[in-house]
Amino acid sequence: MDTIRVTITEEQPLFRQGIRSTLEEMGRCMILGESINVEEVLDMARLGDPDVAIIDSSLTTADPLEIARQMRHLAPKVAVIILTHTDDEEFLFQAIKVGAAAYYSRNITKEELVEAVSRVSIGEYLINDDVLSKPQLASRVLKSFRELAAEEEDTETKDLYSPLSGREVEILDYIAKGNSNKEIAKSLKISDQTVKNHITSILKKLSVNDRTAAVVHALRHGWIKMGDAE
Repeated sequence: MDTIRVTITEEQPLFRQGIRSTLEEMGRCMILGESINVEEVLDMARLGDPDVAIIDSSLTTADPLEIARQMRHLAPKVAVIILTHTDDEEFLFQAIKVGAAAYYSRNITKEELVEAVSRVSIGEYLINDDVLSKPQLASRVLKSFRELAAEEEDTETKDLYSPLSGREVEILDYIAKGNSNKEIAKSLKISDQTVKNHITSILKKLSVNDRTAAVVHALRHGWIKMGDAE
């Protein structure tokens, strides 16, 4: 297995040490460094080319979301995990906008942290689980992505040809409106497993890892459209 290169930006020494110890026990992680100094953190991104960056949402030395944004600019492949004290939808929305891959309470267990680091390091966006569990937030996020897509001047991203079947586009449209697999199955009068099979096909065809990424891809290419979010 490939080594996962990790940076840690956490203010509390004891909690920071716990993160380090947990990841070192994985046997796959290389800790590139720990710091709450912005310049040092950005240097780690610039020079260390990390796979995963763990960032404390309650930093007092700097804006954690701005750190995340700049890290992703300097190291585009880095997956950012935000650890937070509160279940704040506005902060979650902003975390999505800067491209965070996962968003967890600081009550996260060792097992959850290990799984999160492993999954985001291979390109999964676990933050979408939070989004899809909150319909109003999902609507807001997708509206934001739709507006970004509309503002893009690069016409090459607009491709009327879709590799998806009509049924797959229909299912994506339901997903875009925040429907669960069970709700989609009920609406289309098909089985839950058939919905899952279609979603697996969609993700494979679009080379994405999750439902929300598939919706965003389809919106950007004009294959589905959404009405205004409430």
